[in-house]
Amino acid sequence: MWEERYSASDGYLFGTEPAAVLAENPWMIREGKTALCVADGEGRNSVHLARHGMQVTAFDPSPTAIARAEQLAADAEVSVDARVSDWDAWDWSAQYDMVVAIFIQFADPAFRARQFSNMQSALRSGGRIVLHGYRPEQIGRGTGGPPFVENMYTEALLRDAFAGWRIERCAVYERDQRSGSAHVGQAALIDFIARKP
Repeated sequence: MWEERYSASDGYLFGTEPAAVLAENPWMIREGKTALCVADGEGRNSVHLARHGMQVTAFDPSPTAIARAEQLAADAEVSVDARVSDWDAWDWSAQYDMVVAIFIQFADPAFRARQFSNMQSALRSGGRIVLHGYRPEQIGRGTGGPPFVENMYTEALLRDAFAGWRIERCAVYERDQRSGSAHVGQAALIDFIARKP
């Protein structure tokens, strides 16, 4: 599905600027530290982190998206280890200082539980998870995200999934977003940033 979607687009489907959660929270980016960007698409988020001195690995199931990510990194004169992989083929035993998951809500609740478990295991002790996605209020707006309310994030859901972690930011807000041609218009968003015990 994702390869079809990316290959049908002539340009960067979600644009080349990073998601707001990364652009507006520079305090969490640590030069020289490692980051994993999961289901990263065309590289807008991984390239942003690499521009700020992080050692970034990223994966996505779409070869077209990864080729665009590599080009975006080359244009920015930074290095990103971008690989083609689906979720279940990824090696979750590798350890990172940060795991970044931006709009990965293609997952139903069962898959989401696996996502969260995988990302938790990929973080070093003291590592930071960064989640950015849609809330249930997004349903019906037609400005991005899947049409399934069960795939959306709530503050209670995320706090429960990461119980015992030190929460550094949990914010719900509305935003008129402009991310390429795929995310355009008023959106119901949530940021969740937390440190692993």
